[in-house]
Amino acid sequence: MTLWLTRIIPDQRSRDARRDSDHAIDLHHRMMSLFPDSVADTEARRRLGVLFRTESTTAGQQILLQSAQPPDLDRLPAGYGQAATKTLSPLLEALRDGLQVRYRIAANPIRRPSRATRELYQLKAVVPLQGAAAEDWWTRQSEATGLTLATLRSTPLDAARGRRRSDQRPIQHDRVLFEGTAVITDADRLRTRLTDGIGKGKAYGCGLLSIAPHREAQ
Repeated sequence: MTLWLTRIIPDQRSRDARRDSDHAIDLHHRMMSLFPDSVADTEARRRLGVLFRTESTTAGQQILLQSAQPPDLDRLPAGYGQAATKTLSPLLEALRDGLQVRYRIAANPIRRPSRATRELYQLKAVVPLQGAAAEDWWTRQSEATGLTLATLRSTPLDAARGRRRSDQRPIQHDRVLFEGTAVITDADRLRTRLTDGIGKGKAYGCGLLSIAPHREAQ
């Protein structure tokens, strides 16, 4: 298994970078444009293993892009920002049962109520989760991923929004940032989920799980 991680630091003087930061669909197309497959191919993201996440750092905004093959960074518009790619193979090979890790994921925790429940409480078909309900969702997801959580902190994020280019229909994926520490219980399953992503909204900046070895402070 080979995965690549690309870190892009957008230059806010770039009109393209500013537009992408405001529209999840534009950013999706930007990330897919870095690979040779046609963006119009609905299976391209899955086949290329493309997952991404935007996040704030002390140095400003950054985009983390994970993929099964290295992107062609020359396809970024001139002046878009700084970018660098590295392989994740050493990390994947080091994963083992019992290893303590730090994790971070911006996910789209949702519930799909039954028809009877929707009618009784006047709910939509998809209900975004927040607070304790979202944390319960991530706890279940992490167990299915091969992790046992030790610590968990959740932070609501701005929703990923945009309009489909084909029909201008609006899309929205509510996001919650989950981060903390965990112990690996199934390293093989974890590698698979790292590759596939977790939850819904993967094309729009949700579902990229980041893992790093956790070292206790001395």
